[in-house]
Amino acid sequence: MDNVMRNLLSKTGFSRREFVVTALAAGFALAVRPVSAQTITTDAAGLSVGEVKIPVRDGQIPGYRAMPASGGPFPVVLVVQEIFGVHEHIRDICRRLAKRGYLAVAPELYARQGDVSKITDVQEIMTRIVSKVPDAQVMSDLDAAADWAGKSGHGDLKRLGITGFCWGGRIVWLYAAHSARVKAGVAWYGRLIGPSTELTPKQPIDLVGKLKAPVLGLYGGADSSIPKETIEQMANALQAADRPSLIVVYPRASHGFHADYRPSYQKEAAEDGWKRLLGWFKKYGVG
Repeated sequence: MDNVMRNLLSKTGFSRREFVVTALAAGFALAVRPVSAQTITTDAAGLSVGEVKIPVRDGQIPGYRAMPASGGPFPVVLVVQEIFGVHEHIRDICRRLAKRGYLAVAPELYARQGDVSKITDVQEIMTRIVSKVPDAQVMSDLDAAADWAGKSGHGDLKRLGITGFCWGGRIVWLYAAHSARVKAGVAWYGRLIGPSTELTPKQPIDLVGKLKAPVLGLYGGADSSIPKETIEQMANALQAADRPSLIVVYPRASHGFHADYRPSYQKEAAEDGWKRLLGWFKKYGVG
């Protein structure tokens, strides 16, 4: 962890009594209901799944873990939530990865700031909770989730990967620049360029030269929230820095094209992206 992150953590320390979320909410977040009829549900047959408690620097946070029911140790994938927290879609992503032989763990990264599952308005989620989450806290909690997976005896941290969606897509880029342990990352439509604030001092484009692992970025060409010119700027920066990371753009896909529980879902792009994710992890030793 660099000095900027350490200083930020010291400024934003939390005591045990300030944890707001101590257990995961059931089902889908209220802000995304009703869910689409095309929602994918992955069963737990052959898997060991459920909520876990992850020790962090100032207490513990809840998370969801899925892995094969026998065998191991398994390669580990950190799954980073959308703005809606670790709701049913993120848990399903963990089960999909477990079916492929991974130990997938999704820590609840807003545990100190608030419970987004009960908020119906997306803008309220952003202003009341997401905007108050420090990047340094997230990096520290992801480190803790990886440590937990390794110490569980079921996870092989020599094969550590990370994937995330929307808010979590941005975090993937940051974590690939933060952690020397991670072997590969897959970022789904995460913001690449933006203002620097005390809590979010760096954006992915600022960290291209510091990436410690290759990142596959999956983006929608029709995504109004992530302008095409910012995707092009990131791709050019990666090329100029001679990094093995890669950006793939699906021309007709909009934001959230992998979110099968929402109207934004685009089956062709989602399925192609998932195949690319599995191939990317295999190529770079997460598998």
